[in-house]
Amino acid sequence: MTLVQLEYIVAVDTYRSFVGAAEKCFVTQPTLSMQVQKLEEMLNVKLFDRSRQPVTPTEIGAQIIEQARIVLQESQKIKELINNQQQDIAGELRVGIIPTLAPYLLPQVIASMMEKYPALKLLIWEYTTDDIIHHLKTGVLDCGLLATPLAEESIIEDPLFYENFVTYISKNSKLIKKKNIDPEDLESENIWLLNERHCMRAQVLNICRSTQENRLQGLTYNTGSVETLIKMVDLNNGATIIPELALAELSNKQLSKIRPFKSPEPVREISLVTHKNFIKKRMLNAFKEEIMEVVPKTMKNKKKKDVIGL
Repeated sequence: MTLVQLEYIVAVDTYRSFVGAAEKCFVTQPTLSMQVQKLEEMLNVKLFDRSRQPVTPTEIGAQIIEQARIVLQESQKIKELINNQQQDIAGELRVGIIPTLAPYLLPQVIASMMEKYPALKLLIWEYTTDDIIHHLKTGVLDCGLLATPLAEESIIEDPLFYENFVTYISKNSKLIKKKNIDPEDLESENIWLLNERHCMRAQVLNICRSTQENRLQGLTYNTGSVETLIKMVDLNNGATIIPELALAELSNKQLSKIRPFKSPEPVREISLVTHKNFIKKRMLNAFKEEIMEVVPKTMKNKKKKDVIGL
């Protein structure tokens, strides 16, 4: 049994495909299949049900793969022990981030990280919260940036900052005359929301509980972009709710349509999350430091407790 064979079976389990696993492991599919078969022969068990698509592990295969993940994580600690003795921060950090946060936070962080740590390779994907959690558990990602709390026992949450929600209201709405918005004010408006896979949708529904979500003259519109929500309000009236960091991207004309909520303002907690077996601590700490350099001081207030649940 070799670490390479364990990497292969974990990859097959992660991508549920021998072809996909081979591509991710940078080997040919016959090579990967042969090594998996050798491991099965050595263990005298079938690890995967190849008759099903996508490929799924057998009952005993799932248990072995779970243990293989632990073995691989423990083997990585040897590399980390060496890295911890070196002054330079080097290696690969795989990050997942929710789309409602990525465009407003990461550009500055990435630029700074690339300048300070040339030996560090950042791999970043925009995923929904559910996808990030899944990829952390399967080892595809090292860490994630998303809204918490998650109520996941195997996931460790490190709260970084607290971001207010604000309303973005059409110039034709009667609410535009208000200085502050009460959540109940939104019940008479057409509210543009993200699609159902995004956690911010649930947070917004918790704020306004509107029954008019994304309904305008018989239209139902599904989007994963805050920018699209803003444009829909600009062109089709109604209102939407956006995170505070998005304000930096708005024009002066658009900022005139922003209205804060009445106190207490709804807030989302943004955390850096990892699996409980995560070991790349130095890289993670460097990443966290750069994030905190970018975040406005007003958002670092740990006294904000009115967090909107997922």
